[in-house]
Amino acid sequence: MLDFWFEFASTYSYVAAMRIERECARAGVDVRWRPFLLGPLFAEQLGLHDSPFNANPLRGRYMWRDLERLCEKHGLDWRKPSVFPRHSVLAARVACALSGKERGPDAVREIFRANFALDEDISDPRVLAAALRRAGVEPGPVLERAVSPEVKQQLRAYTDEARALGIFGAPNFVVRGDLFFGQDRLADAIESATLRD
Repeated sequence: MLDFWFEFASTYSYVAAMRIERECARAGVDVRWRPFLLGPLFAEQLGLHDSPFNANPLRGRYMWRDLERLCEKHGLDWRKPSVFPRHSVLAARVACALSGKERGPDAVREIFRANFALDEDISDPRVLAAALRRAGVEPGPVLERAVSPEVKQQLRAYTDEARALGIFGAPNFVVRGDLFFGQDRLADAIESATLRD
């Protein structure tokens, strides 16, 4: 089992989300999708209220070029968002509302595509509804559940769990308590998940 911790505003989470199921299936590894919010962690850990890529323009320029290369390498659609980072709270709540559902991973990928391939505002319920439809999910009940107290609490709990795991960025893969940070550590995490205790 591999836990995939992702944030919808994270560029590298996009790359990981589009690859993880296929690569885990090839290795016979099950995936649990874990949405969380990076904003509170950045505020606590770094005193930042923005993306580190915006706070450090040199790092930001590198990241945008790196994303172009990665998306080309993996055959992913890519359009630099006109707003970065986008507010991801409602999108993360939608992912929580779909936790454990058959179409949940498809919906997560479509929300990522909306942000990083279509340059759409994933804080807009209409954008999320269209993404859910593309994933074969009826949007009304999911969007209604996403704003329920239970789902809001679930997202807080996931973010608290991420904090307790020592997560400081996204994406992360956790295997038996071991943290693998960054989309480029996916293969290492899968290899670890295939090992027996």
